[in-house]
Amino acid sequence: MSNESKKKAQAATAAMQGKDKKRRTLIQIGIAVVLVALIAVIGFSIASKNSDSDAPAAAPSSTQDNGAIRIGDPNAAVVVSVVEDFQCPACKQFESISGDTLAELVADNTIAVDYRPIAILDRMSSTNYSTRAANASLCVAEADVSAWPVWHKAMFDQQPTEGGAGLSDDELLAITQQAGIESPELSSCISDGTYSDYVTSQTKAALDEGISSTPTVSVNGTVVSNPTPDGLRAAITAAQ
Repeated sequence: MSNESKKKAQAATAAMQGKDKKRRTLIQIGIAVVLVALIAVIGFSIASKNSDSDAPAAAPSSTQDNGAIRIGDPNAAVVVSVVEDFQCPACKQFESISGDTLAELVADNTIAVDYRPIAILDRMSSTNYSTRAANASLCVAEADVSAWPVWHKAMFDQQPTEGGAGLSDDELLAITQQAGIESPELSSCISDGTYSDYVTSQTKAALDEGISSTPTVSVNGTVVSNPTPDGLRAAITAAQ
């Protein structure tokens, strides 16, 4: 091969190498751009999730500031507070023993009752029943607080055993229908867990207050150690 042919071949090879280098550079730049964009998207997604988690939980309009559902005179001078978990057997026992007494005292305007549903027994079911039932209680209060006491009693009458799945969403809805509560939003409120985050926040608030068991019953802020009908009446008389 002549010198001139060699030079032409070398020039062609150099040109091809230059093109390959340029192509590799462009590919690398493209990959870098894609990676930067991907990192930005991931960062935005994480930020959005963090922002969502920091957002305050949706609060029902029917509750007191501490998450309680008030039954009776909104301005009652004597208020009995009942912190309860719908999965709690002791809460069921309290309702069966003292529920009628509280209802009578509410009816004659002696007291109001603040029911505070919390969820400390989710571990006792396979479906977080405590949270789901507390959420349902808030859904019912939003739909028709006047019918809430009937629903409340029925919930404890049908309390599921610990360690199982708990009542299904359909069964929770059926109890609202048995209590005569009709609302087009009830089904989705129960199945979507509309107030589940609120239940979690109120459970934490109750624990932060030092409440460590359910039921915790108090009269005007003073815990009643013997919340039987006689014990409640004595505490209520002392508070008047």
